Amino acid sequence: MKRKLYSLIVAFSLIFATSCDLDLLDSPNVVTASTANPTFILNNVQLSYAGMFNTLSTFGMRVTRITSQPNVNYANAYFAQTFNGTWNTAYASILNDIKFIEELNESNPTPRHVAIAKVIKAMVLMNLVDNLGDVPLSEALDAANFNPKVDDAASVYQAALAELQAARTLFAVPTANLPTDFFYNNNVARWQKAINSLELRYHLNRKLVDAAGARTAINALIAEGNLLAPGDDFVFRYGTNLTNPDSRSPRYSQYGQGGGDYQGTWYMFHLTEAKGFDDPRVRYYLYRQVIVNPTDPDALRCLGEIAPGHYLAGGFPFCLPNMVDGRGYWGRDHLNNEGIPPDGFAKTMFGLFPAGGRFDNDSALPVNSPTMGAGGAGVQPIMLASYVDFMLAEAAETLGTEGDPKALMLSGVRKHMNYVRAYALSTAEAGVVSGWYPNAQWNTLVDNYVAYVSNEWDDAPAGRRMNLIAREYWLSLFGNGVESYNLYRRTGQPDGMQPALAVDPGLFPRSFLYPNDFVVTNRFAQQKPDLGQRVFWDTNPAGNGWVN
Repeated sequence: MKRKLYSLIVAFSLIFATSCDLDLLDSPNVVTASTANPTFILNNVQLSYAGMFNTLSTFGMRVTRITSQPNVNYANAYFAQTFNGTWNTAYASILNDIKFIEELNESNPTPRHVAIAKVIKAMVLMNLVDNLGDVPLSEALDAANFNPKVDDAASVYQAALAELQAARTLFAVPTANLPTDFFYNNNVARWQKAINSLELRYHLNRKLVDAAGARTAINALIAEGNLLAPGDDFVFRYGTNLTNPDSRSPRYSQYGQGGGDYQGTWYMFHLTEAKGFDDPRVRYYLYRQVIVNPTDPDALRCLGEIAPGHYLAGGFPFCLPNMVDGRGYWGRDHLNNEGIPPDGFAKTMFGLFPAGGRFDNDSALPVNSPTMGAGGAGVQPIMLASYVDFMLAEAAETLGTEGDPKALMLSGVRKHMNYVRAYALSTAEAGVVSGWYPNAQWNTLVDNYVAYVSNEWDDAPAGRRMNLIAREYWLSLFGNGVESYNLYRRTGQPDGMQPALAVDPGLFPRSFLYPNDFVVTNRFAQQKPDLGQRVFWDTNPAGNGWVN
């Protein structure tokens, strides 16, 4: 694998030495250990990870019906080239740059830079395993080895845990040499909470292969009491700059030009119809450019079609979340392979959270300006305090760890709603938000929602309570397909998902195919036989009986 010593962000940030200081054998345009600035390299690591997370979230949201999955079947949607970009970003950019930062640290100690880099390295390694299974690590960054072999996925996961633990130690080292920290602005206490919460994620994902170990480790984290709390949320924040660089959320890219992902009919159904009332977050998540259902089949072809038989038999919504008296929630069903009509300024778009778009106050304005709403100042919700509560609820329900699963689930719901609200009130849309939902009204909506879910829990048989936890976690994972994909494979829930339009969509991707760039250039690489290959921590039944 080719060693990349620097990135564009570093190259453009160099302060060149004077000619009298240069060795005649050194190019003045090449970054060396003596000229590189670890802060600039770490900046690129942080920015690159935000992009990688966004791509993986897109895949995860599609397969878990948060957004619509294009193509007629899974094999057409996820082929060998799908992961080329993510693979190259992970290895050629992020992990290589982190290795360079670690090497620079040997001669010029920068413990805080290395600590942040190690947390990101741990997330990259877990993300690679979660999506691909066995991946290169021990030989991956050897500049002389163009054919690195894959390591066992469980060992790569273990290496990720070691990186988190090493980061914890490094954050405790005093230093005056501070990096630009896009996540916590060098707040060590919050970084320590994030590390603990990522460890919780690690152990929960491993619960099927080591239930006893996961239970012990999670109980220890609970006893320590140093997990993410409101205000500590681990997010990447975007800006509103249009060009040079474009600092806006990639999910805001629809604004000004239309297009982009369709929202998932099934998810919108759960946000607006399934409980008999609207989820309080729906106006933050989604922005409707029309507030009545379309009626023209030329604009929305499924209006002139009959639902497939397996949709009718299962009672699934088809075409729109509510065909009778709907309010313009316009997306697509799962695995819809239709062409793209000129509906870019009519269909439902990403809203204020997390994309930094518009809050939906029934204005029904087309998103024809690249500065509308919050101007793209969105977030990547990598790990929120609310997610911690949902994970603890799952652990309590399935592993018997400390805590009341019902109370933890309801706390997760409330924390997420409060986070979405607080984020919204920090944006340029604050006036629109508070005008539509004054504080008292908002609090009542949240209280009513929590009371409804609480009653559902009390009425549910014990075997269905995990499904409630998973459903409410899923509804809180808008913008985070990384965790919704893991949750779905780990638990098979929320179950009863809207099926594909085709009767047989092929194997659900329990992991993705290896990138074509890896398979065709590495003589040791062997492509997987299909999308049904499970990652090491997924010991649930093979095939589509568990997920679909």
